[in-house]
Amino acid sequence: MKKLLLILFITSSLFVNAQGYRDSYNNHELRFNMGRFLATTAIESSYEYYFTPDTSIGGTIYFNGDAHNNTGNFGIGPNLRAYFGYNPKSGIFAEAFGLYYTSDIDVTNNLETRNNDYNSIALGLGLGRKWSTFGQKLTLEISAGLGRNINVEEYQNNFIYRAGLSLGFRF
Repeated sequence: MKKLLLILFITSSLFVNAQGYRDSYNNHELRFNMGRFLATTAIESSYEYYFTPDTSIGGTIYFNGDAHNNTGNFGIGPNLRAYFGYNPKSGIFAEAFGLYYTSDIDVTNNLETRNNDYNSIALGLGLGRKWSTFGQKLTLEISAGLGRNINVEEYQNNFIYRAGLSLGFRF
């Protein structure tokens, strides 16, 4: 009887696969940056795909009516995030991001004022914190980042910033 129980225990332990959380559960997330909207009336939305519980890749797109802003009137770019902590897909994160954006600036010299439209590419790093609900459906995120423009014009700033207070939904 004891041998039978021992054999049953050993064979059943070969088929058991314990997981702390489901790997393929809610791997997609859409976010709206409500902090940026309230501060500057820019509309920013992001998508994030978790290919591991602590690493994700995503993209951001935004539209802004004020083209004279530091980050222009339209932008799109990718990001790569690494999460640090004990909960999957949440906690403190570090990110590397790229950004392509368009903007314009009024340049005044002695004779006239010219409006210069330009496109720029920036690369940067950011930090943040993400919280998720118990069911991993809703998220709240605070983030900030600093980037450097690659192709700087004489009338353009060398640095850009990213900041946000975002609400998200996972599916």
